Amino acid sequence: MKINIIGGGPAGLYFAILMKKADPAHEITVYERNGPDDTFGWGVVFSGKTLAHLRAADEISHERITAAFAAWDNVDVVHRDQKITVRGNSFSGIGRLQLLKILQERSAELGVQLKFKTEISDVERLASESDLLLGADGVNSTVREKYKNHFQPTLEARPNQYIWYGTNQLFHGLTLTFREHLGGVFAAHSYKFNQATSTFIIECDQQTWIDSGFAIMSEAETRDLLEEVFANDLKGQPLLSNNSKWINFLNVKNAHWSHGNVILLGDALHTAHFSIGSGTKLALEDAIALKQCFDYRTDVRAALAEFERFRKPVIEEYQAAALESCVWFENARQFMHLNPLELAYAIMTRSGRVDDESLRRRDPLFMAAYEASRRM
Repeated sequence: MKINIIGGGPAGLYFAILMKKADPAHEITVYERNGPDDTFGWGVVFSGKTLAHLRAADEISHERITAAFAAWDNVDVVHRDQKITVRGNSFSGIGRLQLLKILQERSAELGVQLKFKTEISDVERLASESDLLLGADGVNSTVREKYKNHFQPTLEARPNQYIWYGTNQLFHGLTLTFREHLGGVFAAHSYKFNQATSTFIIECDQQTWIDSGFAIMSEAETRDLLEEVFANDLKGQPLLSNNSKWINFLNVKNAHWSHGNVILLGDALHTAHFSIGSGTKLALEDAIALKQCFDYRTDVRAALAEFERFRKPVIEEYQAAALESCVWFENARQFMHLNPLELAYAIMTRSGRVDDESLRRRDPLFMAAYEASRRM
């Protein structure tokens, strides 16, 4: 097949790897508008279950990815300067750019053509020249926009503002930190992804954002204020910017996933709020699932239809859980009266995917402490 992919993020690159590995005769080209070293953000998270899927799909890239991992089993909740730890969770972090470099190198080794700094202006023409055109071009997808009358996307900007920083302060676990400042509430999502750097995502509700004056602040003033808010947590380390700016999370859904020989993948197709750490996970698992559909479907349209039939219920379940988590953080100020142990329990159960029995299996000491506190 002649496969053209618009978007050189994890979804597009990994699908290219899997298809080229399955059949070296496939002619596969990835078009990416940015350069090979250009990326936004800092670290990304994987769960243990995702790693098993990656190992089965391509052991070579799996080995390279896991060799670069920072791994942990704890979720730490910081509230009122007290840290509550919940163990029994399997997570790993890796720098986003490092992940992309691994996937780029693996793609090139297999013979995938990578064309960086290449903007596709005529999507329809490229589709006509392809057996399969993959739109893996992110949350602001050009492919989705071109065929929006068929895909019927729903794009919902959530009300919280968030900003994605890095820091050299190391957080040895998935850490959720809550700070109240001048009547506002800030939440930070942080974890180390290598031996020197952590991701540090900060979010707040609209009222906090407005009252803090971020709308009229410079980038430096914004970082200065946020470093003040999280001074006890950063311990003197600055926030590191990589085109970091305040944005609203965009919840993306599509009524239809393919159109003729064109299909969407990754954030172009769906998003899941960063508070459940599943964006990159879902992108890679999308690629695996789509490749598997081509294992037993020779007709492109039949394979795309099978992918949507099989994968859509899985994504809808994740998006429902992600939305519950997103809404919880949008209403975080309502939970600030809880003591640290109660807040940790509320956070662990916020998406509806974790119940008391699950928590008891993960960390019996945490649940024993929480249940004892409830009896007091």
